[in-house]
Amino acid sequence: MRGDIFNPENMVEQTPTQVGMALQNSYCVRYGINGEVVARQGSMVAYRGNLQIETKSQGVGNFLKRAVTGEGVALMAVRGQGEMWFADHKAHVFVMEMDPNDFLSINGRNVLVFDPTLQYQISMVKGAGMFGGGLFNCVFSGQGKVAITADGAPVVIPVSPQFPVYVDTDAIIGWSGNLQTSIHRSQGLKSILRGGSGEMFQILFQGQGFVIIQPSEGPAAAPAQSGGGGLLGNLGG
Repeated sequence: MRGDIFNPENMVEQTPTQVGMALQNSYCVRYGINGEVVARQGSMVAYRGNLQIETKSQGVGNFLKRAVTGEGVALMAVRGQGEMWFADHKAHVFVMEMDPNDFLSINGRNVLVFDPTLQYQISMVKGAGMFGGGLFNCVFSGQGKVAITADGAPVVIPVSPQFPVYVDTDAIIGWSGNLQTSIHRSQGLKSILRGGSGEMFQILFQGQGFVIIQPSEGPAAAPAQSGGGGLLGNLGG
């Protein structure tokens, strides 16, 4: 059988290749597993080999935060030997490699899969108060790789003391963990009462580091649901 679909860039090797994370293409991550990997629930699109999938425990502290806020990062652990492919509705996928002293704060909806050597916790976005679309984010530390998604090609904006950055709460993907955050209100009460511009609050980033944004506010906004959403998004599969 012949056809463009069988071009080399679309074909997977007959036998499994190296262990670890790599891009299969712009929309899919391949992970060669010999032990364990952690991924967002519902992100698996295919696998081969002797693999078992189970819900990942998130610890008592994170469980209590979910119970209070309604937020959560629904994860699964995949164990065994084989290969698995991960994707999220044809979103663009990027692999970031972290060093031991790195801290990376990622919007939970943009987390796809990560090495089990990384530690993570659900963390309050400092200064967010009760506004800005949410209070919590997922903070990674340690050494290893994490794959993140973006609705379109991402933009990485440097942040410095001379040039703070303001970001729409729906466009934010993540930021370097050493930045200070607060919520900036761009409209006064009179403007809000008249309907405003729809860009009422932004996250203000200050310090030295970088911010990752997507050129989109995500899929068409769904009606707000009580006890969910926010910066972590809906991570259920």
